[in-house]
Amino acid sequence: MRSANPALKGTPFNKFGGTSVSKQMTLSGTVYKTFILLIILMASSFYTWHQYNIGEPVGHLIMIGVIGGLISALIIAFVPKTAPLLAPFYAALEGLAVGGISANFESQFNGITMQAAALTFGTLFALLLAYMLRIIKVTHNFRLIVFSATAGIMLVYLTSFILGFFGIDIPYLHSSGPIGIGISLFIVVIAALNLVLDFDFIEYGANQRVPKYMEWYGAFGLMVTLVWLYFEILHLLAKIRRN
Repeated sequence: MRSANPALKGTPFNKFGGTSVSKQMTLSGTVYKTFILLIILMASSFYTWHQYNIGEPVGHLIMIGVIGGLISALIIAFVPKTAPLLAPFYAALEGLAVGGISANFESQFNGITMQAAALTFGTLFALLLAYMLRIIKVTHNFRLIVFSATAGIMLVYLTSFILGFFGIDIPYLHSSGPIGIGISLFIVVIAALNLVLDFDFIEYGANQRVPKYMEWYGAFGLMVTLVWLYFEILHLLAKIRRN
């Protein structure tokens, strides 16, 4: 339970402990691969964004991104050795969804995507600095709280998705009133704290002499959290604008 990220928590590092590998996971290597995945995601999202702005239908691209991204993420989560091959595909597919959804929000609220992106990266760097300076310490209780809150949020989202087929909405979850905004703000905080657990997960892996391919796995997990945080901030800003 070192990370609450569903994409990361299933891989125990202790199975690599004490093993001798010629190429090992490093922090710098993980950062470099995270940057590569981010560039791929942004390039893919810009393509869908452009298609939307010139009037082309992007619904099919969003669906391809969501479904394809989910499938590739599940494969990586269960078979980490596939991360070097599938993580770039995940980033490209996820970018299709990010670009299309972002363009739709931008058409309703001018400038909202730049605000959401700035807040996402600002949160990333602020929490990274706090983690490096040990202002935020990852304790067992910290992990337990973030893990429990994340699991609860995922359960609520899953329930909302299922109830949606029957025309039933969970009260306040998508509303733009003070309670709805408060709920979104809470979810944004939990998503942001998952970044801290991801940092801890990556640092721990780099100290455990794990194979080099785990750099891609750690970078993939960090991208999952960043995309989630971006969408939650986008959702929060939209609620504030509507209110």
